Amino acid sequence: MLSYERLSRKPRLFKSFTGLSVQQFDDIYKEIESKYPKHEMKRLSYKRNRERDIGAGRHFKLDIKDRVILVLVYYRLYITYTLMEFLFGLDQSNVCRDIEKIEGLIRSCLPIPQKLYKVTRRLKTKEEVEQYFPGFMAFTDCSEQPIPRPKNRLRRRLYYSGKRKKHTVKNLYTVDLLRN
Repeated sequence: MLSYERLSRKPRLFKSFTGLSVQQFDDIYKEIESKYPKHEMKRLSYKRNRERDIGAGRHFKLDIKDRVILVLVYYRLYITYTLMEFLFGLDQSNVCRDIEKIEGLIRSCLPIPQKLYKVTRRLKTKEEVEQYFPGFMAFTDCSEQPIPRPKNRLRRRLYYSGKRKKHTVKNLYTVDLLRN
């Protein structure tokens, strides 16, 4: 099971998994630890008609330091919740909840990539694209074009599209310059 204690003994792995050295993490963690009680009270007191007192209910399995490691490993490696479940000894739903509940605090102390929840419409101009993706280089897309079922067994296997249950040719498009 991954934890701060286990990772901090191997600085090279710590840097590889989190993107920070142990010393950098300790400096950031001091700030997170000082802001955590206020963040937790704000998070727990958002409901008006609470049935239970603040602090009642299930407690986190991991301590604060390990939950911060969990979020940093998730953002650094971008692995699935299933693998996070295995690495940290939690259930998938608990991994999701732990990330969601401490992510705002970590974001205020450390600049991590912002999720793009608000982009639901198609970006039409170069300026709109530049606003959401600063310094973009190219866009890549792909499509599948149906073809007749090949007679050759090897070609059938190569051109089979499991997604559409047909035989297709895969086309990859890359655009490196946007024009109006």
